[in-house]
Amino acid sequence: MLLYQSTLGQAPAVDFETAVLAGLAPNGGLYVPTQLPQVTLQQLEAWKGLSYPDLAHEILSLFIDEATVPAADLKKLIEASFSTFSHPEVIPHHELTGDCYVQELFHGPTLSFKDVAMGFVVNLFDYFLRRRGEHRTLMVATSGDTGPAAAHASIGKASISTWLFFPTGLITEEQVRQMTTIMSPNVHPVAVNNCKNGSDDLDGLISASFADAGFRKEMQLSSVNSINWARVMTQMVHYFYGYLRYAERVGAPVNFAVPCGAFGNMCAGSMARRMGLPVGAMIVANNANTSLSVVLGTGTFSKPDIKNTLASAIDISVPMNFWRHLYFSLEGDTDRLRYAWETYESQGSVQFSDKELAAFRKGFLTYTVTDENILKTTRSHWREENYLLDPHGAVAVAAARHYRPQLSGPIVCLATAHPAKFPETIRQAIGDLPAAGKHDSLEAARTAGERKYEFDYATMHRAVPAVMRAVMSDRR
Repeated sequence: MLLYQSTLGQAPAVDFETAVLAGLAPNGGLYVPTQLPQVTLQQLEAWKGLSYPDLAHEILSLFIDEATVPAADLKKLIEASFSTFSHPEVIPHHELTGDCYVQELFHGPTLSFKDVAMGFVVNLFDYFLRRRGEHRTLMVATSGDTGPAAAHASIGKASISTWLFFPTGLITEEQVRQMTTIMSPNVHPVAVNNCKNGSDDLDGLISASFADAGFRKEMQLSSVNSINWARVMTQMVHYFYGYLRYAERVGAPVNFAVPCGAFGNMCAGSMARRMGLPVGAMIVANNANTSLSVVLGTGTFSKPDIKNTLASAIDISVPMNFWRHLYFSLEGDTDRLRYAWETYESQGSVQFSDKELAAFRKGFLTYTVTDENILKTTRSHWREENYLLDPHGAVAVAAARHYRPQLSGPIVCLATAHPAKFPETIRQAIGDLPAAGKHDSLEAARTAGERKYEFDYATMHRAVPAVMRAVMSDRR
């Protein structure tokens, strides 16, 4: 049985079910498998041509043993999770000029890549909890797309209550309404005003809630943010899928350009490469929030203030999943990671050695995309290729175009949201909003009734737990 341990060490290794339901390890570390399963070229060859759900079953079975989830049950969970996607391929691709391809991760129910993993993870939670006869309270911070995906996946599930925290004014109205117009009694959207550092401030609320042992036990807290291993694990599948579609032959390199914020999606790609997927370069594409470019360039991992950009879902300065990448890059040295984490938390910055830097940046390229370049890339691809990118897809494509001359093999650019979720940016880039920039579900939400809680950042640490307790009491 594959076991999972904390990136900070000093905590017992646990089984998959325990790691998933806990979200965070008791000492605040992130769960990682004690070893990564390895995939051979022969396996990859055998997987060519599989549908997305069937490929997901092959890969997820490497992490989930039959004693935890029998194969037949796992297949049903996967099929149920992807049955809500509007495209028959689940994740289609669009060809651009220059041997570049857009991987469209936004055909799920909330039009973002978060649906790719969130539906499965929440269904997995429900499966485990119903089997145990238990309940969990999920706390989810969102910079735009995680919240709607978690909200939709949670609808009607009596085993979970889902609290969705979003920073007022820092995500689009379309994203807000995807949460606030859900009337399911177990889904609780929470607007927080005056978040200077956006969703990073809300991550602080969740970390504090988990650190309060009494509150954590009382509420039976967990999370489906990308701190949960199951999210990262499930996101590995689309790297395998993109690779198998575009590799000239199994073993030839395929490059990936990924818009990066919390590093969850890129961490999944990094794990897939460590498992044996023959990925070429992995391009870390960020906006003006450059924590990842800085640490991969200089070895300095810090917490700068958030800068608000057109690619708002990656307006993140604390990329939590980078710690998982560090764990494997530094060969599971939990003592070193714990010291680095404590330094980072107390001083706001930690410096890694040249040797450590060489280990964790191997195979990565970085590129920073300005708002001006987001608009330029969106405009040029609409006019010249008749293809509409969302701001985050534009970040990935701009980075891919920058590195295209020096890379061999195809570049797969991850488009993480439907452009209809960012109409003002699309108008700013190309003028009138075309049909490709609209979606029926978002149009319907504009006139639907809303339900939400609202707090101020200055008082949320005291006020939010009180409200959560009151609601939990009513549920009981």
